[in-house]
Amino acid sequence: MSDYYEVRWAQRFQNFERAFLLLQQTVNMPSLSVIERAGMIQFFEMSFELAWKVLKDYQELEGFIIKSPRDAIKQAFQYQLIEDGGLWLEALKDRNLTVHTYQEQTAKDVEEKIKLQYYPLLHALYETFTAKLAELK
Repeated sequence: MSDYYEVRWAQRFQNFERAFLLLQQTVNMPSLSVIERAGMIQFFEMSFELAWKVLKDYQELEGFIIKSPRDAIKQAFQYQLIEDGGLWLEALKDRNLTVHTYQEQTAKDVEEKIKLQYYPLLHALYETFTAKLAELK
């Protein structure tokens, strides 16, 4: 069973990587149109969703029981897979907000948070799991 989860987290990470690299492209754009901002938020939503699922799959391989994104984040923080658990939980809250609501001012506020706070969190996760994936090879 552990082989299934090992492959599963690695496969999920590859999906995360594709979404994250698209997010990276939009974060590096100097100013965004309404459509580009919506695209960046969508890439953030996809990246974040896959990020917590990578954490979940990896931690389940390690023997933890994870039932929700919040559980995955809290346990990953305790297990030192991620830093700044509070900011991860804030990103989860904003991800949930953007999935269910669209208001231009909210989108602008979230764009700023993505660029300054959430992208660096996801980048750190990308670096951590790129190294873990290299260990598998």
